Amino acid sequence: MSEAREIREQTGRLGVLMPGMGAVATTLVAGVELVKKGLAQPVGSLAELGTIRLGKRTEDRVPKIKDFVPLAKTDELVFGGWDAFPDDAYDAATVAGVLEKEHLNAVRDELKEVRPFPAVFDPAYVARIDATHKKEYTSLREAAEQVREDIRSFKSENGLDSAVMVNCASTEAYAQPQKAHFDPDAFEAALDRSDPSISPAMVYAYAAIMEDVPYANGAPSLAADIPALVDLANDRGVPVAGKDFKTGQTLMKTMVAPGLKARMLGLAGWYSTNILGNRDGEVLDDEQSLKSKEVSKLSVLEHILQPEKNPELYGDISHVVKINYYPPRGDAKEGWDNIDIFGWLGYPMQIKINFLARDSILAAPIVLDLALFMDLAQRAGMGGIQEWLSFYFKSPMTAPGLYPEHDLFIQQMKLKNTLRAIKGEDLITHLGLDYYE
Repeated sequence: MSEAREIREQTGRLGVLMPGMGAVATTLVAGVELVKKGLAQPVGSLAELGTIRLGKRTEDRVPKIKDFVPLAKTDELVFGGWDAFPDDAYDAATVAGVLEKEHLNAVRDELKEVRPFPAVFDPAYVARIDATHKKEYTSLREAAEQVREDIRSFKSENGLDSAVMVNCASTEAYAQPQKAHFDPDAFEAALDRSDPSISPAMVYAYAAIMEDVPYANGAPSLAADIPALVDLANDRGVPVAGKDFKTGQTLMKTMVAPGLKARMLGLAGWYSTNILGNRDGEVLDDEQSLKSKEVSKLSVLEHILQPEKNPELYGDISHVVKINYYPPRGDAKEGWDNIDIFGWLGYPMQIKINFLARDSILAAPIVLDLALFMDLAQRAGMGGIQEWLSFYFKSPMTAPGLYPEHDLFIQQMKLKNTLRAIKGEDLITHLGLDYYE
């Protein structure tokens, strides 16, 4: 049994700050407020509903995760954030059209109280949005300082000792790390001169880290994963994680692909196409924003299947991903997958998946879990990259030179073993030979 970590006690309420108060964020806020009133269950939340086995199977110790580790309680959460539109959470949720009126009206007063700060907005990074609620600043340094002041004022006005930030903003244009991204000092200088390689997502991530607020990135945008901000998070002992919430089609891939590999079934091709009509779909109608999402989606299969290890099974895969903006579908996106596999003696077979998903319904519990687990990491003294939270992301952050683990089931094992390690419990290997000796 390993030594348990000292976990600082949660004092008072926990602030959950979200850049992007659109469909995902407002679905989360409404859902948590409904749960607080006993009008709904937090379905999809591992932190709230999941269990964790401790010790041997014969011991029958299987508590709820929330009873095993000291997570903040849902009724202790306070919500805020930033958005390019001034709507409060009720009006924004109404526009998003994810939840029925009966749900929204049941928590109308609570939603009306959640009003976003003006956003850090740059049309060069997010196309097809005509921002009406944005900050005025003369430099990116000033923008970052304004976000830091927003964090401080939010905590002060709500009497909070702690907060976390989860990025729920629209996908930014595709970007590769630039010179200013590799060193904290270079990043600071780039803020001062308003270097165009510094995106709004990076400004939020920087502000969070400087305010000792754990930061998780739910978008595929380049943010806390640049070396400069990873180093800064390590130096300040602030947890960071990301990126790109694993919902919908990629969630299916990380379930199905490990099964094919486990049975040594070959894969000739995987064709994926999506339609969605929410604000994210509108933003992804821009070519550069779409590229950010496609890069995030395409990396999954290669890392799971490891074609270099079994080239005869996975060395020549045709992997195609298409995303199309289709306004009538709204938040209820639809994904089609055609999977061409082969088995014994090379005989071909096919798998067809048609997933009629609800993007924000799948993403909201991820935001909740990340808020709770990132806060736990902070109180347990676990700064820097939180790879154990890869379970929630399409493009998990890892240490430099370390490939990401994409297999959903290995990711879940890593998450639960990390919780066991935090509390000083034995790790579970599922070897099981001792039951028969």
